[in-house]
Amino acid sequence: MSPQPQAAVGAPLSRVDGRLKVTGQADYAADRPQARTTSLGGTPIIQGVVHAVVVDSSIAVGRITAIDTTAAEAQPGVLRVITHLNAPTLPYRDNAGSNNPPGRRLRVFQDDRVLFHGQPVAVAVATTLEAAQHAASLVQVTYDAQDSSTDISAPDNPTNTPQTYTRGDAQTALASAAVRLEMTYRPARNHHNPMEPHATTARWDGDQLTVWDKTQWVIGGTQTELAAVFGIPVASVRVIAPFVGGGFGSGLRTWPHVTVAALAARETGRPVKLVLTRRQQYFGAGYRPAYEYAVRLGSDGNGRVTAMTHDIRSETSTYENFAERGILPLGQTLYNTPNVSQTYRTVPLDVNTPVAMRGPGFATAAYAIESAMDELAHELGIDPIELRLRNEPEADPSNGQAFSTRRLRDCYTTGAREFGWSARNPTPRSTRDGDWLIGTGMATGMYHTLRAAAQASVRLDADGTALVQSATIDMGPGTYTSMTQVAADGLGLPMRRVTFRLGDSVMPNAPLHGGSLTMASVGSAVQNGADQLRQQAIQLAVGDEQSPLYGADANSVVVQSGRMYVSGDPSRGETYERLLARNSRDSLEVLGSYSPAQSRFTIDAYAAVFAEVAVDARLGLVRVRRMLGVYDAGRIISPKLADSQALGGMVGGIGQALLEHTVTDHRDGRIVNANLADYLVPVNADVPDLRAIYLDGEDREADPIGVKGLGEVVLVGVAPAIANAVFHATGRRVRDLPITADALL
Repeated sequence: MSPQPQAAVGAPLSRVDGRLKVTGQADYAADRPQARTTSLGGTPIIQGVVHAVVVDSSIAVGRITAIDTTAAEAQPGVLRVITHLNAPTLPYRDNAGSNNPPGRRLRVFQDDRVLFHGQPVAVAVATTLEAAQHAASLVQVTYDAQDSSTDISAPDNPTNTPQTYTRGDAQTALASAAVRLEMTYRPARNHHNPMEPHATTARWDGDQLTVWDKTQWVIGGTQTELAAVFGIPVASVRVIAPFVGGGFGSGLRTWPHVTVAALAARETGRPVKLVLTRRQQYFGAGYRPAYEYAVRLGSDGNGRVTAMTHDIRSETSTYENFAERGILPLGQTLYNTPNVSQTYRTVPLDVNTPVAMRGPGFATAAYAIESAMDELAHELGIDPIELRLRNEPEADPSNGQAFSTRRLRDCYTTGAREFGWSARNPTPRSTRDGDWLIGTGMATGMYHTLRAAAQASVRLDADGTALVQSATIDMGPGTYTSMTQVAADGLGLPMRRVTFRLGDSVMPNAPLHGGSLTMASVGSAVQNGADQLRQQAIQLAVGDEQSPLYGADANSVVVQSGRMYVSGDPSRGETYERLLARNSRDSLEVLGSYSPAQSRFTIDAYAAVFAEVAVDARLGLVRVRRMLGVYDAGRIISPKLADSQALGGMVGGIGQALLEHTVTDHRDGRIVNANLADYLVPVNADVPDLRAIYLDGEDREADPIGVKGLGEVVLVGVAPAIANAVFHATGRRVRDLPITADALL
C-alpha cells in the first residue's frame, strides 16, 4: 500500500481551539446558563438555573448531633436546604468500573457520620449565588467530635495490608555490599490547583439527568457513577464537558459535589449550578498523598547497585484505600538491580481520599530513587550520569522482557551535551556567583505507556469536510488539535476541513483522560476510522466506471488536499466532492476503534532532566536558573503541544520541589493553607529558561500511531533533578519536599 502523505502530524501547529479560549468563547461547566455554538459544538442555554452552595464540616471525625436550618430557609430566594435529615435515600450501587478505590465511598447526606474536615453536611439552594452563600453561612451544625488522626508520621498509626515485591535476596546482598546507604525521603502532600475549579450544572428532564461537569472521564467516570448513585440506567445520564480548564488528575473520579448538584436539582425541580470555592478544592477533591519513603541501597566499589529496598508509606482515607499503582514499577524496572525488596503500606487517616496527580506514583518514586542514586554517586565520587549508565539494563529486570524502545543512553548523552554537563565541577559548594551558590543536578524519568480501548466516529460530507467525534476530554494537552492532525492526514484533508468534537457521553466511547493514554488510545481509534473511511472512498472510486480512478489498484491510491490520485501518476485522480456527488452520496461514515493487544515487550517513556540552581548563601533562597528535559516518548504528533506539556511539567516539578506543601492542623484536620495565597505554586517569576528535546523515532509496539505518552513523564524526574542540584550547590542534602529556606540555613 502506498504511504499516505503526512502534512499535519509533526507540524508545529497552533491549537484549533486557541481562539475560542483567548476570546472567552470556550464553554466550561460553570458557564451555564450562558452557552454559545462554535465550530467545536455547542449546547442550548439552560433556563431557570439556580445556585447551590455546600456547607462543610468543621471537624475531622465524629457525628452530627443537630442541624438548624431555620434562619437559612427564611432568607429571600432560598429554595431548599438539604441535609441528612431531609435528603432521600440514594441507592449508591457498586461501581467497580469507575475510578473509585476499594472501600465504601462517601455517601452524601445519607447519615450523621463525619469522616474528614470539610465533608459536605448540607447544601443551600437559592435563586442567586449570593442568596445561596448567605443561607449556607446561616446553617448551624452541632457535632460530637472524636479524636482524629491526620498525621502520617504519628507512630501509632495503623496501616493497611502492604503490597510487596521481591527479587533476589536484598537483605543478604545489603549485608555484603561494599557501600551501604540508608535514607528516608518525605515528599509533602500536593494539591492539583487547576485554573478552573470543580463545577457541575445538573438538570433533570423527567427521569433523564444531564450534567455539565468538570471531569476527565465522561462515560466511565461521571456517567456511570451518577447512574450508580441514583440507581438509574446509564443511558439515562448524559455528561457534557467540551472544555476543561486543567485537571492534573483531579477530575479522574466523581467527587461528592457532583452528586450534591444532581440531588439538589432533583429535589428542587430546577437546573442547579454548583461551583466549589478555591478553599473547597482542597477537601472537595483529591490530592497527591504525603509519603514516607525509606531507601536502603547497596553497591560494589564501582557503583553497580547490588541491592535496593523500598519501605513506603502513604496517606489514605479511613473509608477508602487509595494506593498508587505507579509507586512500585520504577524501583523494579529502572535499574539493573539483581536484589530488590519493596513494601508499600497505606496509612488510613481522618482525611478525604487522595487521587492520582500528574505522574502518579512515578514522580514520588523518582524523587526517592533518583535522590538515592545521587547520594551514591557522591559517596563513590562517580559522575551521576556515569553511575546511571553503569546500571542501565539490557532487558526489563522485573520480568526479562525486551524493551520496545529504551533510549535512555541517548537521553543522557544528548542532555549532557546540550546542557554543558562536562563543565561541571563535581565538588559540592565549589561554584559561586557573588552571594549565590551554583549547582547542577540531573535525574531520570520514566512512565509506563498505558493504552485502553477507544472509539471514534468519522464522517466525510459531500462538501469535502469531515467530522470526527469521540467522548474523550481535553483538559489542556491539546486533544482537539492533535486528533484533528491525525484525522486530517488519515483522510488526506487540510486541517481547516476537519472538525474534531469531544466531551459528550453520547459520542463513541473513550477511556479516562489521564495516564498519558489519550493520544495512544483515542488517536489510534481516530487513525483507524480515518484509514477505513479513506479506503471506503477509494474503493468506491476504483469501482466507479465514471471515475478517473476506475480499475486502478486501490493500494496505489493516496489522498492529499481532499483529492484521490494514483501514487506516481498525480494527474489521474478526483476529489472527494466529485466522487460523492456523482454517486448521490450525502456522506460516508465509519466507526473507528482501537483495542490494545497484549505485548511481549515492556513499553515505557523515558526522560533525562537537567537543572541548574542558585542558592543564596546567606538566606537559603533557591532559584532555578535553567532546565533541560530530553525525552524518549515515541512519535511526536505536535511539537508545539509537546513543548506545552514538557515545559508545563518542568514548572510543575519546580512547585513540587520548592514550593508546594499542604499544611494540616492536626488538632481538627483543617487545611491551614487552603488558598492560592498560602499554598504556593510557581508563577512567572519562578520559571527560568526551559528547554525540551525529543528524540526522533516512534514505537509501533506501543500503538498503531507510534506514540508512548508525554504528559506524565515530563514531570517525573524534575523534583529530584532540582534537589540534586541544590545538594551540589550547598553540600547539604535535604530529603523533605518542598526544599525551603529554613532547611538550608
